[in-house]
Amino acid sequence: MIDVALFVEHLRHGRGLSEHTIRSYRSDLAELTAFAVTRLGREPDHGDLDLDLLREWLYRGTRAGLARSTLARRSASVRAFTRWLEETGRTPIDQGVRLRAPKAESRLPRVLTEPQVEGILRSLAVRAEGDDAGARRDLAVVELLYGSGLRVSELVGADVDDVDLGRLTVRVTGKGGRQRVVPFGVPAAEALGRYVELARPRLVAGADAPPTAAFFVGSGGARLGTRAVHRLVARLLGDIPGTGPAGPHSLRHTAATHLLDGGADLRAVQELLGHASLGTTQIYTHVSTERLRESYRSAHPRA
Repeated sequence: MIDVALFVEHLRHGRGLSEHTIRSYRSDLAELTAFAVTRLGREPDHGDLDLDLLREWLYRGTRAGLARSTLARRSASVRAFTRWLEETGRTPIDQGVRLRAPKAESRLPRVLTEPQVEGILRSLAVRAEGDDAGARRDLAVVELLYGSGLRVSELVGADVDDVDLGRLTVRVTGKGGRQRVVPFGVPAAEALGRYVELARPRLVAGADAPPTAAFFVGSGGARLGTRAVHRLVARLLGDIPGTGPAGPHSLRHTAATHLLDGGADLRAVQELLGHASLGTTQIYTHVSTERLRESYRSAHPRA
């Protein structure tokens, strides 16, 4: 019997990983277990997870047309699991230490132009002028995502006490449980203030959900979920040209790129985004360079 549940608890309490990462690891290992059952004709145990089986599992994924990024994540999930098996004495050696997968594709993130962002915010502001509490919340959500470059998990995880409208800052908990204080601008503060005063009380009033400390709440009065934010942003970006995922992370990419375009220091952007490595932040310098190159090609007569 493979101890996936115990490994997941180890990830949650011993590694400080995000819930999104933990769900991905659990899903990958469930897929591996199902493959092993099919291949062996019985419930597998830890000793069955040898290098040949692991390689065959990844190969089947390749034949099924899985993206290289998915295969790379599967490889990382399994290698973390087999390392834990060896460290806890469940197997004598780490069978996954030599497992390799194709490197994830290196693609520049989707970034909106400033006029595109302004158009989105104007449309939300028009909706928020009415009596719709949800529209006021949606405007505040998008203003804060773009104004601060937060991850969607950080945005929905913020509590009322974490948002300081006077100092224009929000305290969030990022990857690995690391906390940081992130600034936002005056337009975001105005949208957040109207949400707190006019929308949030209505969303929580008379709701069936128990009282919550969450800053952003849904129509039922409970903490707003990441899926709801994904749906909101995907709907807003649906008609805007561009490649790449149309979700909240696009607004984070956009905020970082616009900061660098405006002359912000790379290390300051790293701190704002909560990146552990400066190398992760440097992808936005490539985005800025590519945007400059495209502008040159389209505008310069000798391009």
